[in-house]
Amino acid sequence: MISNQILQTTLDGLKGISRTDFCVTDMDGKVLASTFAQSVCGEGEVSEFANSQADSQVVKGNQYFKIYDDHQLEYILIVDSAGDDAYTLGKLVVFQIQGLLTAYKERFNKDNFIKNLLLDNLLLVDIHNRAKKLHIEVDVRRVVYILENSEDRDYGSLENIKNVLGGKAGDFVTAVDEKSIIIVKEVSPSDDYAQLEKSANAILSALGVERDGKTHIAYGTIVKELKEVSRSYKEAKMALDVGKIFFGERDVIAYSSLGIGRLIYQLPIPLCKMFIREIFDNHSPDDFDEETLTTINKFFENSLNVSETSRQLYIHRNTLVYRLDKLQKSTGLDLRVFEDAITFKIALMVVKYMKYMETLDY
Repeated sequence: MISNQILQTTLDGLKGISRTDFCVTDMDGKVLASTFAQSVCGEGEVSEFANSQADSQVVKGNQYFKIYDDHQLEYILIVDSAGDDAYTLGKLVVFQIQGLLTAYKERFNKDNFIKNLLLDNLLLVDIHNRAKKLHIEVDVRRVVYILENSEDRDYGSLENIKNVLGGKAGDFVTAVDEKSIIIVKEVSPSDDYAQLEKSANAILSALGVERDGKTHIAYGTIVKELKEVSRSYKEAKMALDVGKIFFGERDVIAYSSLGIGRLIYQLPIPLCKMFIREIFDNHSPDDFDEETLTTINKFFENSLNVSETSRQLYIHRNTLVYRLDKLQKSTGLDLRVFEDAITFKIALMVVKYMKYMETLDY
């Protein structure tokens, strides 16, 4: 169904060209769009015409037309004046609105198809058959983006996203829930992941999104066939979740950059608890005071370099060594040893993952 706003815009444009007033109603006579200064029809008149066998008829000096969508009556068009020109003009307007109905129905069908494709609700044979009917190319490189914001957003309408993308025929914008917008973007043969990152940042910038840590856009890997789009969608969803846990400061999260966080995200919680208990007994790596945690994180950021870490923390090298020795006594792990450092780093990430899972509502 065409929105009333689109109908009104269409009638306003046609009036500007023809200098003739038009009115579109439903089958019960309710006015949906009109350029007339006042009401020109009664509900009884429209209902009587709708139930008649005629496709066009003069009623009280105005020309009435029926507008069909696949042989089903959709609208009633009323054209000012009953002259010969009014009949010809009316038929042209009917043709125009029927064309809009066809275009919007195809658009709706495409949107429905893309949603089912993303959710893996289609058989392979259905994907190829429906794609052919909807004129969607099968063997094209594509990637899926997911844009999510935790608060209400006025920038997030599907139309705004489509405008940002330039309305390319090969791109699809849809939503499968209230929180996120999904973009299935066609990728040229020369585009690489660096270009995908630029595109993601361009979308955020064009929408005027504030980089406040509440808005994120994630994307999966590039797929070469339409049937694999659901995989890129699942990857983008995982990237969004993993990014919130381990990379909260990032606005753009790529599935290919998740690293070990992707593995931790797929671990069952009981296994995580067992790992923490075995490594730290009854303690948790986040039980340390803020100074110790700051030291640990800065040490990891500088690739276990004692000199650089002490310089950035504005402390003497011996002070840092003292803190690391103290940590070793309490945990049995020496962060200056690569294997122990890896164990501790993974433990911190596992704890962060468990805390995140506890906050989710099931």
